[in-house]
Amino acid sequence: MLNILKALNNCPSISGREHSISNKIMGYIAPLTDKVYEDAMGNLIAVKYGCAENKKKIMLCAHMDEIGFMVTHIEESGMIRVTTIGGINFVSACFSYVVSERGVKGVLVPNAGVPAAELKAENVYIDIGAKDKKEAEKKVKLGDFFVAEPSVEKIGKRICGRPMDDRIGCVALIKIAEKLSATECKNDIYFCFSVQEEVGIRGSLTAAFAIAADYGIAFDVTATGDTPGSKPMECSIGGGAAIKIKDSSVICDKLVVDKMIELAKENDIKYQCEILLAGGTDTASMQRAGAGAHAGAISIPTRYIHSNVEMIDSGDVNACVDLAAAFVQNV
Repeated sequence: MLNILKALNNCPSISGREHSISNKIMGYIAPLTDKVYEDAMGNLIAVKYGCAENKKKIMLCAHMDEIGFMVTHIEESGMIRVTTIGGINFVSACFSYVVSERGVKGVLVPNAGVPAAELKAENVYIDIGAKDKKEAEKKVKLGDFFVAEPSVEKIGKRICGRPMDDRIGCVALIKIAEKLSATECKNDIYFCFSVQEEVGIRGSLTAAFAIAADYGIAFDVTATGDTPGSKPMECSIGGGAAIKIKDSSVICDKLVVDKMIELAKENDIKYQCEILLAGGTDTASMQRAGAGAHAGAISIPTRYIHSNVEMIDSGDVNACVDLAAAFVQNV
């Protein structure tokens, strides 16, 4: 798992520019499935066909994109102004190394004298070490993207770095495909690696309309309530797979939630239930697209989301994989 995560994390790909990560994932998922294709919006979809006479379509979805910055202007001094792609925590982002899609490195810093509480896109810039605009334009173009420098570190029994959101969900889908590769599935399984989730769950909606699944399960990170000063929340890192009940974008299908809890108990899979008060996932797209689907989510508890030090527990990821594999075989 760790090697796959490192490979995926090292493919900077913000919303709308997911080709690098898509190509990397394709190398992992293609040998494990029967068909792989990319739709017009850029979603990567792999299919494992089932054998049942009255088989169902099950869509498993994790988003490939990450948050970051897009170049809007290069000043005469060579400093680069940017706009945000997705939700940025500027306290975390500032004074950190960034890298562009062209491999250009720099640092994201605020204008002098700006208080932490007032940090926003309008008063930060990227310094790539250029002496002036002419030199900067040789390395950076309008519309280029930058992301915080990717990393993966083992800290005790935990894994820390970025962008866990949602590369760890993509890893989970690959591991599910591995787990199912040697078995005959009853149902058709669609592994969807979606685009543009961070800017309004856009890609999964397109894919969900086309696939028209009977059941849909999203895999994404979720917050925890186990750190000092955190808002009260039942989820904790190391507590197992988080079975989503609701977030701000969806109320999960009770049939799906109940079935997941039943399977977790039957198979001795560590689990917890999740209610996320703010934030949404691709679950909402699958629930509402076309005629709708029975939709739910299996979340990975993650500390410090949308920071440079997102933290997960590998045991939680393994529990998510085991629960999903049990669900697709027993729905």
